[in-house]
Amino acid sequence: MSPTPPDTLARARPTPRLGFFSRLLDEVPAGERYRLVTEQIAHAEAQGFDSAWIAQHHFHESEGGLPSPFVFLSHVAARTRRIRLGTGVVTLPLENALRVAEDAAVLDLLSNGRLEVGLGTGGTAESFEAFGVTGSERGAVFARNFAVLRDAWAGRELAGGVRLYPAAPQLLERVWQATFSVEGGARAGANGDGLMLSRTQPRPEGRPRATLSEIQNPIIEAYLAALPAGRAPRILASRTLLVSDQRAQALQWAEAGLRRAAQRHAALASSASTQWATRVDPQAPLQQLIEAYDVHVGTPEEVIASLRADTALTQATDIVFQVHSIDPPHQAILRSIELTAAVVAPALGWRHDEAPTGASHPLVRTELLQAA
Repeated sequence: MSPTPPDTLARARPTPRLGFFSRLLDEVPAGERYRLVTEQIAHAEAQGFDSAWIAQHHFHESEGGLPSPFVFLSHVAARTRRIRLGTGVVTLPLENALRVAEDAAVLDLLSNGRLEVGLGTGGTAESFEAFGVTGSERGAVFARNFAVLRDAWAGRELAGGVRLYPAAPQLLERVWQATFSVEGGARAGANGDGLMLSRTQPRPEGRPRATLSEIQNPIIEAYLAALPAGRAPRILASRTLLVSDQRAQALQWAEAGLRRAAQRHAALASSASTQWATRVDPQAPLQQLIEAYDVHVGTPEEVIASLRADTALTQATDIVFQVHSIDPPHQAILRSIELTAAVVAPALGWRHDEAPTGASHPLVRTELLQAA
């Protein structure tokens, strides 16, 4: 597939929705992580973002800080009014499907219908072991739990002759499946669900230099081919992004975060607990780290140029930005949210009907300039 010319990108792609994503990885205790990400999501809403997504992780605080996404999103729902709230993703093989159905139904009511439900099969080997599920079972358990979840939301009779309360048939239209594979893309399409694409993913055997779009475009094609006739596609592309007023400061944060990530992945490369092989030498040049982790970093103009080279984004209905694995300070995240909404996203075709509800965060520019 040939790249879309930059000057036709906005015309060639669907008008995208803009999202913010967090794995809750701020370098602070758990309670403070939750407070900071709540503030980040509220700030994204104030800047006009359409959605906010949070990841679920068990046990490993360096991989993600939140085991209970529905609890956290209930807290966020009470502090926001418009922004859609999504799970990215619930590891369904580790869950009781009926409890997921119930929690999601209640959260959707509390949030006035703003919930989006992203589901996946992933997770570390230790997490599966702790929950009494083997990694080899995850696909079968996911399929079984997914069927129960759909039956519950559809209002079908469940074992024991009961039906879900509160009823939630509307959630069947807001399911997303995360996948790394062409087969997974086809499965999501055949179900009529949304497709969730990762910010980065392992390179195929023998193709270490493949770009992220070269890997993900075939997944999108399989999804679209399998989608039932008349069903509108929903394609979410997550990307790592840090936009800054000062290029040097952005690269400084990127170097610290990416070297830390490379060291962690190198240490885990021989362990069954990770799906990642050694991605790159932790001492490699910064540009090599940026490419290996599929990062877009710099000034608004630099980030726009970088994103325009990502052809998978031309078919995305939802573009969702996160700062991992850079993980800059909280104030830098707030400023990146502002610059993304004001400059970067409009260059990709995003438009928002409402003007941002708040000005720049009062401490963002001052604190970042002092830190430079």
